[in-house]
Amino acid sequence: MEKENFNWKEKYTDKIGTAAEAMKLIKPGNSIFIGTGCAQPQHLVNTMVEFSGHIYDAHIVQLLTIGPAPYSGEKYRERFKMNSFFVADNIRDALNNGIGDYTPIFLSEIPAEFDSGRIPIDVALINVAPPDANGLCSLGVSVDVVKSAVTNARYVIAQANSNMPRTFGDSFIHVNNIDVLVPCDEEIIEIPISAPDDTLRRIGENIARLVEDGSCIECGIGKIPQALAEFLKDKKDLGVHTEMFSDWIIDLIDCGAITCAKKKLNHGKVVASFCMGSKRLYDYINNNPFFEFYPTEYVNDPHLISRHEKMVGINVGLEVDLTGQVCADSLGYQFYSGIGGQIDFIRGCARSRGGKPIIAMPSTAKSGAISRIVPHLTEGAGVVTTRGDVHYVVTEYGIAYLHGKSIRQRAMDLINIAHPKFRKELIQKAKSLNYIYADQIELDSEEVRYPEGLEKTETLKDSTEIFFRPVKPTDERALSEMMYSLSPASIRTRYMTQTMRFPHKDLQKLTNIDYEQNLAIVGTVPRVSGEQIVAIAQYFLDPKTLAAEVAFVVQDEWQQKGMGALLLDYLTQIAKQKGVRNFYAKVLPVNKAMLAVFYNSGYQINTEFDGEVYHISYDLIKEEQ
Repeated sequence: MEKENFNWKEKYTDKIGTAAEAMKLIKPGNSIFIGTGCAQPQHLVNTMVEFSGHIYDAHIVQLLTIGPAPYSGEKYRERFKMNSFFVADNIRDALNNGIGDYTPIFLSEIPAEFDSGRIPIDVALINVAPPDANGLCSLGVSVDVVKSAVTNARYVIAQANSNMPRTFGDSFIHVNNIDVLVPCDEEIIEIPISAPDDTLRRIGENIARLVEDGSCIECGIGKIPQALAEFLKDKKDLGVHTEMFSDWIIDLIDCGAITCAKKKLNHGKVVASFCMGSKRLYDYINNNPFFEFYPTEYVNDPHLISRHEKMVGINVGLEVDLTGQVCADSLGYQFYSGIGGQIDFIRGCARSRGGKPIIAMPSTAKSGAISRIVPHLTEGAGVVTTRGDVHYVVTEYGIAYLHGKSIRQRAMDLINIAHPKFRKELIQKAKSLNYIYADQIELDSEEVRYPEGLEKTETLKDSTEIFFRPVKPTDERALSEMMYSLSPASIRTRYMTQTMRFPHKDLQKLTNIDYEQNLAIVGTVPRVSGEQIVAIAQYFLDPKTLAAEVAFVVQDEWQQKGMGALLLDYLTQIAKQKGVRNFYAKVLPVNKAMLAVFYNSGYQINTEFDGEVYHISYDLIKEEQ
């Protein structure tokens, strides 16, 4: 145990030097690694630039730095040549002006480049907590590729910073592996996270629907993770295995949502390779054994990721085309960020038992001026997640599950979660590309908005939960599957015929509706590939009389569970709100279950029998008077 009065400066006096003295270790042509993220050793970086008179053609190697990057300035072009694995704000303009290089690479594979010498490291500049009584220095908030860089560097210059949190895991280097210790206390760089807007909150809410109790999550920094955290507070026993995290994690731990109790790997521990956030976060992780930091080659190993059950990876995209190709690192020819760990976690989650790889993004960019869901990626844009790797895409308008689906299904699913003002244009373009049927109905999505407020969950007689929601254009295949699964008896009672075909031209009329004169509510249950439709209730309104014809059909195995009564009751509530005056229906005498649903509805039912069918009608308005 470390003694309270341990004086590391006295014990390791032979290692201590000034930053200016340490810079003499750097020679012309050397490769210099800069510590990552908020652990960037600012004092060392500034001193390197200040005392760079003897340095020429040095190669700066970095993953992601948050603080100032003076070495990327035009005046130092002859002294420093920069190579970054990620394009952050502090170097983006420099790279776009031709100062320095960007290397696209999976984050999990960077350490191997250092180990093999393909990317040599002569000097590593890092930021550490001061050595303890055992001579161990914690890498603190950034272990990631720093550990590998230190291992492979010829010289290690470490800024010993008492403000650096002491973190656990594989996060320590021994003072004997450091060539120069430079005492310098400076605040760890903080990243302010502003409150998410309504769009991002809806994205967070949609993502949360995919996160089950006991899931292990990967989620980084930014407004989307912050928005998601709000909707995870009621989850139970969540685990965390993530490349990085931010302040969002604190409230989820404090409220009991994150326990890591279900993790089979690193049981009971939050695992990450680095974090970025506020001083509150840094204080929270300091000497906190609930957190363990490991190098990137461990945290981002797709095989290791896949060993977590129900692994949910949340990553962001810049745009996605109608076939499912995701661009996440560039805006056309302009490099904007990097590949990072997106594919590491997309592939790891895909192989996890019950895993869910998610790409999340707002549906528009530039204040709503352009759609992020596009017929084709912008010229020059790079594909980070291929159409073969993509699974879930989430916007504020919903969730599209693409894996294993045809181009037509993908296009329709993505159009359905695009901003409504771009959907008609996207449908027309998809038709011209032969991605979808030429006769696909084109509704004016600006006027026809999906009524999210009509979604609700009910419980059937056998305690099964059923999700009721308005039908969507993307329900065509699921509705077709349900219709063709109906028994001859169910087809007879619903359509009053012995056989029935359900071709595209007819089904799309049921799924592309205006939600006003025509409304359909489907009952769904979850399945591996998305939702399964097990029932549909519809009304067709005559705007002149305000009377609506009502029709129901429930899949055979879901009958006799109270589904029809729940659907009729819910459809009636909606109709009343929309000013519908009357309901009417045709029911065969043999359909006693449907007759019972009407008679038990609580309304005064009028019945006429024409010798073949019962004509049911009742007044909705009188019941409220």
